[in-house]
Amino acid sequence: MDKEPSWYLVDAADQIDTPALLLYPERIRHNIEQMVRIAGTPDRLRPHIKTHKMAEIVRMQQAAGIRQFKCATLAEAGLLARCGVADALVAYPLTGTGPDRLAGLQKRYPKTRFSSLVDHAATLESLEKAAENAGIRLGVFLDLNVGMDRTGIAPGPGAAALYGDMADSSHLEPRGLHAYDGHLRHPDPAQRTRDCDQAFAPVARLASDLRENGLEVETIVAGGSPTFQIHAQREGVQLSPGTTLLWDARYGQQFPEMPFQAAAVLLGRIISKPAPGTLCLDLGHKAVAAEMPFPRVWLPQIPDSRQVSQSEEHLVLKTESAAAWDIGTEVYAVPMHICPTVIKYPEALLVQGGKVSGSWNVAARDYHLPD
Repeated sequence: MDKEPSWYLVDAADQIDTPALLLYPERIRHNIEQMVRIAGTPDRLRPHIKTHKMAEIVRMQQAAGIRQFKCATLAEAGLLARCGVADALVAYPLTGTGPDRLAGLQKRYPKTRFSSLVDHAATLESLEKAAENAGIRLGVFLDLNVGMDRTGIAPGPGAAALYGDMADSSHLEPRGLHAYDGHLRHPDPAQRTRDCDQAFAPVARLASDLRENGLEVETIVAGGSPTFQIHAQREGVQLSPGTTLLWDARYGQQFPEMPFQAAAVLLGRIISKPAPGTLCLDLGHKAVAAEMPFPRVWLPQIPDSRQVSQSEEHLVLKTESAAAWDIGTEVYAVPMHICPTVIKYPEALLVQGGKVSGSWNVAARDYHLPD
C-alpha cells in the first residue's frame, strides 16, 4: 500500500501504552500540499474535519491558505470557530436544539461565517426562527440528494422552490448548493468519473435554472474524497474532501491513483496465542472502527494474516507465522476506516523522525465542546 517500507516504526514502542493512535505530521503536511495542488488554489477547498477533529490539523490547513471548512457536528463547528476560521459549513440537517446552538455560535464568534444545510421546509423554518430569536443572519445551503439517499432533496422543481423560500427569508442567506456523492467509489477512475458526471449533471442544471431566474448561487460544494479529483476539473465548485488528510488502508487500496499517504496508525500488541496459527491483538471494537466487514486494519508486518473475529478488546488473526511472534510484541495497524477510528482516542501521539514528539487532543470527539 505504501512505497516507503517501515515508515510507521517508532523508537521505544515498548514504552507506549496500547492501543494507541499515532499521527505522522510530515505525512499530513504532504496530504495538505496534494489537496491544494489538485484544487489549484486553497480558495477552492472546504475540507471536512470529521476525519481528524483536531485543532492542530485545522491550523496546518490554515497555514496552507485554506480558509473555509466543513464539519458534521456543532462541536466541530465550535472547534473551527476557536481556530478563527473564516467560514464553517455544518453539513448536517439541524433539528431540536441544533438551530439555536448554531445561532449561539454565530453570536459568540462573529468573525466566522456559519452556514447549515436545508433539505426540507421544516428545517428551514427552524433555522429561520433561531436566527430571528438571536437577532442574526445565518447562511444556508440547499442540500441535494444525488443518489446516496441519506439526506437532501432531489434536484428539480421542488428543490428550486425550496431555494426560492430560502432566498425570501428575512434572517437567512442562501449561499449555494451542497451535493455529497459519497456512494460513488468505483475503483476504476474512468467509471468513477462517468458516475460522478452523471450524478452532478442535474446539480449543474439546477444551479443554471436558479441563476436564470435571478437567484444568486454563490457556490456549489460538491463531493468527498473519492470524487475530489473529478470535481476539481469543474469551474465554480468548492471541494470538500476529508479522508485525504489522514487517508486510510481502504481508500489506499481502492484508489491507488490518488496521491495521498496514510498518516495515522494504530499501535497494538499481541496479547495471546490461544491456538496453533492464532494470534490475538488488543485492537478490539473499542480501538478501531468495526462497522465494516473484515479486515478492519491492514497489518504490514503480518501480510499473510487473516482477521477472523473481533470483540470489545480483542482482534483474532489466523496466520502461518504465528509461532514466530512473541506475546507482548508491538504490532502496527493502518485502519481500514480512519474517520470513526480517531474518535475512539482522546489524544494522538505524534511521530516525527521515528520518535514520539508530543500529542494532539482529539478536541471535538464528543458532541459538545467543553467551555
